[in-house]
Amino acid sequence: MASERGLEGLLRQIEDAKAAGARIVHGGSRVDRPGFYLEPTIITDIDENNPLHQEEAFGPVLSFYVVDSEQEAIQLANTTRFGLGSYIFDADVEHAQQVASRIEAGMVYINSCFADSPSLPFGGVKNSGFGRELSELGIGEFLNRKLVRIAPQPV
Repeated sequence: MASERGLEGLLRQIEDAKAAGARIVHGGSRVDRPGFYLEPTIITDIDENNPLHQEEAFGPVLSFYVVDSEQEAIQLANTTRFGLGSYIFDADVEHAQQVASRIEAGMVYINSCFADSPSLPFGGVKNSGFGRELSELGIGEFLNRKLVRIAPQPV
């Protein structure tokens, strides 16, 4: 982690999730060494009333959900009030593109993780922000554009 404050906040999120019924199946503790290290952590049994269901954990924490259908997975992904990035892994790329069109996120990566690049737009939707950084779209966020429209002359 980048700081003591960040580590303490993440440990608090883990404890709050556990207190609300989630199960820590791996990790969840500070690593005993100098610095701000957290064990890689896997958390399951997170229901919609658990605070972790609506929070972003910025650290080595995996919130693991089990669903019975694609539709249920999409609904689960879209219930969060955040929408920065999503990942879809599928041998059928056309199908993955169809699923991506139904995910409420500013970025969807198919068959890759963290494939960001300065040439690609970066940004989210919902409470993950608005607008885009990087690429031509990002430059547009810093421009003041003016519309001048001329109505046709009456005949």
